[in-house]
Amino acid sequence: MRATRFGHPVSVIFFDLDYFKRVNDSHGHQAGSEVLHEIGRLLLKTLRSTDVPVRYGGDEFVILMPETSKDQAVAAARRIGGRSRTSRSSPTSPMARSGFTASLGVAAFPDDARDPEALIRRADEAMYRVKADSRGGGLRGGDACVPERAGTLTTAVSSEP
Repeated sequence: MRATRFGHPVSVIFFDLDYFKRVNDSHGHQAGSEVLHEIGRLLLKTLRSTDVPVRYGGDEFVILMPETSKDQAVAAARRIGGRSRTSRSSPTSPMARSGFTASLGVAAFPDDARDPEALIRRADEAMYRVKADSRGGGLRGGDACVPERAGTLTTAVSSEP
């Protein structure tokens, strides 16, 4: 990993749309596909050109953030949440009709992991922690109820006001 060689930070945001199956079930798979496209556009508008958002599978996304500290990644996760709440999508768009929430987990190298697989796993664990504890709520990694191995941030973002 280049970050190890040069001692540069790297962060990962793992993010999953909550209850996405309901969008497909209520509005159809075409609407679900449109929501995923809107999320992609939102990420591209919100992130830096050096950040790499990818659809990880289903309704999950991973954002690789080179040269990004843990605090900077947390700020980016909050921006994503703020942009999703103030998104100017059409009132008839599937995203606006369904109102979505997303859970995000952040992990950073070298603070939380020393290799790429562990970094993604830690961000994924942090994201699942918020899904289990508080969809729509938030916890910081330093909170007593968040195990140290769970990553650095768990938070939720919402498209609802």
